Amino acid sequence: MRNTKKILAAMCALSFCVSAAACGSSSSSSSTDAAQTTVSNVEREESEKEVIESAASKLEEKELANKVVKFLSHWDINPAEGTKVPADIQMFRDKYKGEFKYISSTWETRYTDLATAVVSNDAPDFFSAMDMDGFPKGAIKAMFQPIDDYIKLDSELWAPAKTVNDNFIYNGKHYVAAIQAEPDIICIYNPKTIEDKGYEDPAELYYKGEWTWDKFAEMCIDFTDEDNDYRGLDGWWYAKAMGHISGLPLIGMKDGKVVENFDDPTVAKVQEKMYQLQLNHVCFDLAANNWQIRNNTTGSGCGSGETLFYPCGLWGITGKPEDTVAFGHVEEGEIMFVPMPKLDKDSKHYVTARDDGYFLCKGAQNPEGWAAYMNCRMVAKNDLAAVGEEDLRTISKWNEDMIKMRAECYKLVNENPVFDFTGGVSDDMSNAMQNVTQGTVLTSGAQSWTQIVEANKKSIDFIIDGINQSMS
Repeated sequence: MRNTKKILAAMCALSFCVSAAACGSSSSSSSTDAAQTTVSNVEREESEKEVIESAASKLEEKELANKVVKFLSHWDINPAEGTKVPADIQMFRDKYKGEFKYISSTWETRYTDLATAVVSNDAPDFFSAMDMDGFPKGAIKAMFQPIDDYIKLDSELWAPAKTVNDNFIYNGKHYVAAIQAEPDIICIYNPKTIEDKGYEDPAELYYKGEWTWDKFAEMCIDFTDEDNDYRGLDGWWYAKAMGHISGLPLIGMKDGKVVENFDDPTVAKVQEKMYQLQLNHVCFDLAANNWQIRNNTTGSGCGSGETLFYPCGLWGITGKPEDTVAFGHVEEGEIMFVPMPKLDKDSKHYVTARDDGYFLCKGAQNPEGWAAYMNCRMVAKNDLAAVGEEDLRTISKWNEDMIKMRAECYKLVNENPVFDFTGGVSDDMSNAMQNVTQGTVLTSGAQSWTQIVEANKKSIDFIIDGINQSMS
């Protein structure tokens, strides 16, 4: 199951790249570690080009001594054949004549490949921080370096993102250049299924302030029909998403140290609610399906009406319509989403977050070029949101309700983000937390939160103590 999750997470990052390619123009060349390949990109309308050019005028006028920036990942940052060039990349090309050299890796080997390159004095310049599995371990192991000498987080340009970046401090230095927090997991559903069952639309409940755990659980339980395999929840990410409505991650960072929040009363309350919900067997039975999601396809069940809610990233519904059909036919109004519910009407609406950012690699040969591209990203985020929204309409075929709800999710996640560092502490932590994170909603052998804490707290605290000692 763990390997399957890694593959799906890799798909998540790849899909981010593809969806981000719905933001910017022109034909160009893209480089890899093996060869330079010419690709043809989709031209933008003249009006869009003018908007991008105008935004680029806010960037610093400078000549890069080195115009090639090296990126190591399991996905290529260069826009693919037949896609639009993202606005930030277009600005980097036009303003600084910059380009990316893609150093290909795999999900499983990317950190090993990075470590080898750093030790060999052939480090790439940057590495994705969006998977939330590189900090603090990448700083502790000196795979990444502080960004403060290159990104001025107190400047007018970066000030809107400083609060987000303050979550990634080690020994008083920032290690991630994030332009914003992103909703890592949202709650996707098929409006036709909701209508057929006579439920009140979750989006309408959200706007009335009534999208709460009780409403969510009531729908999940009523919808579930074990005999016909109709399930309230499916996917790999619902346990994490439900847990975070408490407002706290199970593994967090506080004052530069790793902490666990097992004993927090709200965390315990939410985990017990998750356990009681799963006693009604609302989750798709992964154990009976060889630990695979339905049809081994992300979103499967939503389009067919067999799954009610599918917690997933926005990446899952941000491709071309033919790429998102498992969730439903978007042009027929079969795909919609909301944040995960809040705990109750009086609670804040917390959202599972990831950073929309990158690390600067230790020994990077072109930190100035990397910083120039990061500044392009920040300008695009601040000034070109409308360009990205138009791409969602024209490429992904989103309707206005989806566009509006996406803005709500981004607003909430930047107001009330929940950053979980389980994957970023160490491999030992990731392995030890497998049953903790999912324990109350396992489709086979679910346990109460009290049982889970009793069985796991000492070993988790031992790992945390070791990490914090090394950080000191």
